[in-house]
Amino acid sequence: MKAVIALADGTIYEGRSFGATGIAGGELVFNTSMSGYQEILTDPSYRGQIVTMTYPLIGNYGVNPEDVESSGPQVQGFIVRENSVVRSNWRATRTLDEYLDDHNIMGVDLVDTRAITRHIRDHGAQNAVISTTRKTPEQLVRMAREWPDMAGLDLVRDVCVDKPTDWNRSGRFRVAVLDCGVKYNILRELQKRGARLKLFPAHGDLKDILKFKPHGVMLSNGPGDPDAVPYAVDTVRELVGRQPMFGICFGHQILGLAMGGNTYKLKFGHRGANHPVKDMRTGKVHITVQNHGFCVDLDSLDNAADIEVTHLNLNDNTVEGIKHKKLPIFSVQFHPEASPGPHDTLYMFDEFMAAVEKTNA
Repeated sequence: MKAVIALADGTIYEGRSFGATGIAGGELVFNTSMSGYQEILTDPSYRGQIVTMTYPLIGNYGVNPEDVESSGPQVQGFIVRENSVVRSNWRATRTLDEYLDDHNIMGVDLVDTRAITRHIRDHGAQNAVISTTRKTPEQLVRMAREWPDMAGLDLVRDVCVDKPTDWNRSGRFRVAVLDCGVKYNILRELQKRGARLKLFPAHGDLKDILKFKPHGVMLSNGPGDPDAVPYAVDTVRELVGRQPMFGICFGHQILGLAMGGNTYKLKFGHRGANHPVKDMRTGKVHITVQNHGFCVDLDSLDNAADIEVTHLNLNDNTVEGIKHKKLPIFSVQFHPEASPGPHDTLYMFDEFMAAVEKTNA
């Protein structure tokens, strides 16, 4: 079945439908990872987005129940050059086509993903609509233009827990996770290091977190515009100075806002498993996993009290990490838990748990 991709600027692409059929819309972005499509599909940070994979063959190792980062797919749509109809991995239980169909997610293949990627790089991420219906291209472009813009959009409430929830019930240290759409592998890495984890909704009551008496606080990744969730910023501001704090991706942006910085939307974002980041403290360069469309403004941190930049993106010199000069509080824009991607920065979890242990010895 033919599928049409209509961008808000009037650009049209045609391909073949797989997965579910119908109409889907969202912000069109691209990811440069060569593998890990199941983790990408289930990453809550992709809520509200149609993801284009730049690697040409996707789906060849199928889908399994273990390699998920949330309860199910979070993307609005999935675009690939070629969807493999054969799953050749002993762990696979479903094909990519079956998996998307099961979860009512639309896919498109046999489309020029290089052209889509170059268009986004030149003109910026923008809203788009995928359709297998009889609607005309003009109607679909109009729908894309009317779709809610990512800037100013609060998607955190759609993906976070609705009440305080235990991830595990044992561990040497209690860590409260401010859930903005946390990836499971962040929780797994903390659990490996002796954390007893409890998830708290980003829009929840601060009293619930304080009642838990955490030894540390994790600020999770998540989707949408950080400026659209002032409730999370207020909570973080109240938690500063109580216990060690570690933010990842969206959590990094929330911490930046709480400490007096600003955020802004990138032209087409950083999404992939091959982004070079320099640790300014050691001079070492790490290859990192990234997934974000917003960024902490470097210039705004000049006025942020007691905050210093610890990591920089070597592609565009954007902020990749900050820390408090006096308190055990820090955050990174990249994803140290990988899943999928290189494990260069797993040491960030060790630093956080070391700070928790030192503070609560």
